[in-house]
Amino acid sequence: MNGQGAALPEAARMQSHVAGFVTEMSRRSRLPLDYSVNSLRLVDLVVDGLRRSHPRRSQVARFLDGLGAYTGEVIVRRAGARWVDLDPEQRELFGQPVGIRMPDGRVWNPLGKVVKRFEEGPKESVARFYLLMHGRQAPGTRGGAEKRALCG
Repeated sequence: MNGQGAALPEAARMQSHVAGFVTEMSRRSRLPLDYSVNSLRLVDLVVDGLRRSHPRRSQVARFLDGLGAYTGEVIVRRAGARWVDLDPEQRELFGQPVGIRMPDGRVWNPLGKVVKRFEEGPKESVARFYLLMHGRQAPGTRGGAEKRALCG
């Protein structure tokens, strides 16, 4: 594991963790993080802004974790996912302690997607990640089969 997610709480506390991040970012930077799918484009833009000064990942790791957690919370709220604590194999694969499980059982790594955007640029769009994500719950439906699949 890369250790970048060490400061992240367990799945049960992610929603309040994200709320604190959003409050801080709204206060400090006036970022309109409103948990909408469209706000994921803002995440892409913010990460691109970080890239411009060419910082080392370690210099912005906590901010990237916050943006990744925010991305995950948008998916939780808009696509019917839920936060999950990853098992040791998933932690090794994703390099994170938490992820999201979609209604169809697939596990995704939104925290890692934000890191990929930072490391690789626009080809790793967070907004596109959501739009192309398999396993989303259709609006107005509930449930979904529990499968054990890893995605990310």
